[in-house]
Amino acid sequence: MVEDKTVTISKSSYNKMLSGLVVAIVLVSFAFGFILGGAGVGGIFTGQVTGTTGTAGNNAAAPDNGDNGVPSDSGPSTIDISGDPALGDENAKIRLIEFSDFQCPFCRRHYVQSYEQIKTNYIDTGKALFVFMNFPLSFHEGAEPFANAAECANEQGKWEEMHDKMFDEQQLEGSGTVPYPGDAVVKQWAADIGLNAVQFNSCFDSKKYQSEIDQDFQAGVAAGVSGTPSFAIGNDDIGYELVVGAQPYSVISQVIESQLTKV
Repeated sequence: MVEDKTVTISKSSYNKMLSGLVVAIVLVSFAFGFILGGAGVGGIFTGQVTGTTGTAGNNAAAPDNGDNGVPSDSGPSTIDISGDPALGDENAKIRLIEFSDFQCPFCRRHYVQSYEQIKTNYIDTGKALFVFMNFPLSFHEGAEPFANAAECANEQGKWEEMHDKMFDEQQLEGSGTVPYPGDAVVKQWAADIGLNAVQFNSCFDSKKYQSEIDQDFQAGVAAGVSGTPSFAIGNDDIGYELVVGAQPYSVISQVIESQLTKV
């Protein structure tokens, strides 16, 4: 047992010691977070997601996540999906709601490695309704422009095509976070998938769906989302399980199957 002692130090000495300790902790935390992030095992949560006003980007305090070792956790009881892009049977027994950031490399990894299997086995078969909700992170400069582009494409009935195009084009640039290519390139992608350029450009330039994007973000915060990608699986009757990170298809499938047994 450590003997109890009282040590008196000057205020200036205490402040120097405290400052040194804080700096040391920050440096160690940064290094540890860099190692984990570089290894693709998920970002380190550096702050509580707070705020109920302003744009989604200004409120974002969460990291983009990889396989962070937390496949699922208790999620929200209800989620308002009105107005959000959806694929599949609207009468499906459960919903697979993705909270995502189009510039997030782990979201892109989910798209490349798991999305098609989920779509083939659950969305296209009518077992699950897929709903996409924007969760743009503040440190991704292209997150909100990409989200607006997807919403503007949805206005013309081509959300899925724009969703795929933005992830595919970034995948061609390599691994990790790809720099935002600029508005002109995004407009060209819109033209490439057959969107009416005048309508799209007007929608995109005016940020027509910014309020919808902000609402998506706040819905994610309320649902307990702390990083991207995150998936809420279930429905408003049985509640949702929250799956965090770019988990393998097997993990997401297991949660879907579990939720299907409850309905």
